[in-house]
Amino acid sequence: MLENNRTAAAISESVVFAIALATGSYSGATGNSEKNFGSVLRNGSFLASLITLRGLLTYLIVAILIIDEINNPRMQAFRYKQNRLQQLRGFCAVVETGSVSKAAIRLNLTQPTVSLQVQSLERDLRAILLERRGPRIEVTFEGELLYELARPLVEGLTALDQNFEDRRNNVEQGRLAIAAGESTIHYVLPRTVQRFSSAHPGIALALNNVTGQQGLQQLRDRLVDFCVGPILDTPADLMFDPVVAFDPVLITSLGHPLSKLGKVSLRDISRYPLILPPRHLSTWRQVEMVFQQHRLPYEVRLEMGGWEVIKRYVELGLGISIVMNVCLTGRERLEVISVKKYFPKRVYGIVQLKGRALSPQARDFIATFKETLSASA
Repeated sequence: MLENNRTAAAISESVVFAIALATGSYSGATGNSEKNFGSVLRNGSFLASLITLRGLLTYLIVAILIIDEINNPRMQAFRYKQNRLQQLRGFCAVVETGSVSKAAIRLNLTQPTVSLQVQSLERDLRAILLERRGPRIEVTFEGELLYELARPLVEGLTALDQNFEDRRNNVEQGRLAIAAGESTIHYVLPRTVQRFSSAHPGIALALNNVTGQQGLQQLRDRLVDFCVGPILDTPADLMFDPVVAFDPVLITSLGHPLSKLGKVSLRDISRYPLILPPRHLSTWRQVEMVFQQHRLPYEVRLEMGGWEVIKRYVELGLGISIVMNVCLTGRERLEVISVKKYFPKRVYGIVQLKGRALSPQARDFIATFKETLSASA
């Protein structure tokens, strides 16, 4: 209704402007542009000018017709037909309150608006839904049938926003899928998973043991919510949130000649055969990069997956290895030598797909992950 009044007012102002312009009573150039319709009518030249301005009279008639059409209930009824929810909401409110006026108060609408909603619904359905007997309203058979069908729909849609908000912020149920490498699952995530599972027993947690590239592909395919682990180069479609860093160490068997040196150089390390993870993993790439930068030769005697396996074979004296200190418990029969002077730290963090919103479960897991690692730092 407010929009209709504004439109009618705008048309009326246009009419006044046209009359003023035609009669010479408009003097916007001199700043006197606030003359109203009454001042134009009081102008003595108005009637004489209007007689010679048939076009202006036509304009007035058309404007009046437009204003009349805007306020025509049939025009408004056509607009209400486009919104079935509003029709049904008004109808159900009338049935439940037994009064159009009470329904209008409940819906915070005017009484004519609610009446128009019901009337347009009756026309659309070609049925009489309510019978008006003076101040009383009786629901017809068709009205009762429609109310039975419409009530759960209206209630559901009315509560949709709140239900959506509740579900969106519900962290107690659902499923969370995470992609991570074997070392991440084995050494970095256990305490976080334990805390998260204890706090949210209703959430099904899946840890996909994959390589780095496999994890990124699962993330792009939306098979997982996010990845946890190190990443050397972050692709443009992903973002990396670093959380914790671990130092590289050289491990040898007990009594190894390197353990007897006061200071171990990279050249010293290059003299002994290495045991490394498969070459498609990041550890191999980092070790290779360091030796190539220093133009030193190196030999990989054994290639095997998993730091636990590598530690076992190093204990047997089959080679030396470069690992991250996170994999050491202190119970191994190994010599441990710091090599952070030569090899970079391994930064672990969260890898996410840009533009993808995280679920409440995912956000809570990440928060738990950061808190757990922060407490143990």
